[in-house]
Amino acid sequence: MASSFLSLPSLLLFLFLTITSLLVHSSSSKPPRPVHLPRTDQVGFQVGLTRVDHGRNLTKFQLVERSVRRGKLRLERLAELATTTGPGKGVRAPVFPGDGEFLMNFTVGSQAVPVSAIMDTGSDLIWTQCMPCTKCFHQPTPVFDPVKSSSLRNISCTSELCEDPTVFKCDHGCKYLYIYGDESSTRGYMAKDTFIFRDSASIHNVVFGCGVNNQGLGLAEGSGLVGLGRGSLSLVSQLHIDKFSYCLTSMEEDKTSQVLFGALAELNCSATSGKTRSTTPMVQNPFQPSLYYVSLKGITVGKTRVRVPKSMLKPNNKDGSGGMILDSGTTLTYLDEDVFGALKKEFTSQMKLGVSKPPGATGLDLCFDLPTTTDVSQVAIPKLKLHFEGSDLELPAENYMILDTQDGGGGVVCLAMAASSSGLSIIGNIAQQNLLVLHDLEKETVSFTRTQCDQL
Repeated sequence: MASSFLSLPSLLLFLFLTITSLLVHSSSSKPPRPVHLPRTDQVGFQVGLTRVDHGRNLTKFQLVERSVRRGKLRLERLAELATTTGPGKGVRAPVFPGDGEFLMNFTVGSQAVPVSAIMDTGSDLIWTQCMPCTKCFHQPTPVFDPVKSSSLRNISCTSELCEDPTVFKCDHGCKYLYIYGDESSTRGYMAKDTFIFRDSASIHNVVFGCGVNNQGLGLAEGSGLVGLGRGSLSLVSQLHIDKFSYCLTSMEEDKTSQVLFGALAELNCSATSGKTRSTTPMVQNPFQPSLYYVSLKGITVGKTRVRVPKSMLKPNNKDGSGGMILDSGTTLTYLDEDVFGALKKEFTSQMKLGVSKPPGATGLDLCFDLPTTTDVSQVAIPKLKLHFEGSDLELPAENYMILDTQDGGGGVVCLAMAASSSGLSIIGNIAQQNLLVLHDLEKETVSFTRTQCDQL
């Protein structure tokens, strides 16, 4: 039976349009319900996500090119992490990936100042730009003024959260410096305040960075970052939650994606009821413990199994290189060069279509000409199955193929994957759309459940 797949025009349109923004708490509404930690087994909340390129005056091809270019830069930074922050390296400050594709919307402080910050599963620090800025980039929301927040408190140098000498120093309080892979950086001081997520969750005493000297193009998509990594400063660690998940809607739809925390993460509702769940263990990388690694054992295209090297099973225990991570901030899926070469060979053989030059500067590697006389919905796409440690995950065609049709028929269909020369492999956000991706931090597992994310 023919498979359906994601159209490139729809992908481009999605990147241009915003997903419905979450509601901002107003002073006239009832106070939000405080979340009483650490009883996180009984509470939970969710936050809407928007695409970073929403509202930009760019052509559709420029939007795709920007998204893929960000993904390539992010891949380079993520690959750099292990070799620059490993045990005994003695570097002045660690390097972090820094940008992403999704913005979280919430408010900070007693005056509920709106913040639109990049969600980043590749780092830990939560930070936003603060007044008075000595050097700040333009942001879409007002800059947070800590003086006006009666609930803000500075973090002392003696705090256990201020111990890492590669990030913090004691100078009339806990000061920090975070450097990103493209030489972007944020510098400021650590504080704690109330964060409000939607109208239902108010989290007190969230520790975050007040950035007063911030620079770099990779950071200018929002007003800061929200780290969802595995370190002590990340939002998930500070909330003492055992689980979080995200669900990215199809790029063909103008619908809100979600990130879910605590009790809501598993969503025992109609959206996932009765669905098959694929679960695989997380893999630890001591050189970069904040990232979410998984072990990929193989890939099947159609009926052909593509073998993967041992470097994709887990990171190298000598230098931290290699391995595979889950990342919502990267658009395409990047694979080891040899694996991608074998995958490309199989698709070329099984598609029964002529190979075509990829359209524009999209960064796509493998495309095929569509016939002008055939309904594109009848074009057969080989099935793709990922073999993880302990479970298999069969992806729908729209999670690995994109389409560019032409008026009057014809066009191209392209593989939403590319080669990684760095040794690090990444499962990008196209491959994760309409999957509830659950991170169980207590069981040390990641689960995938086919879900209509627009129903959450």
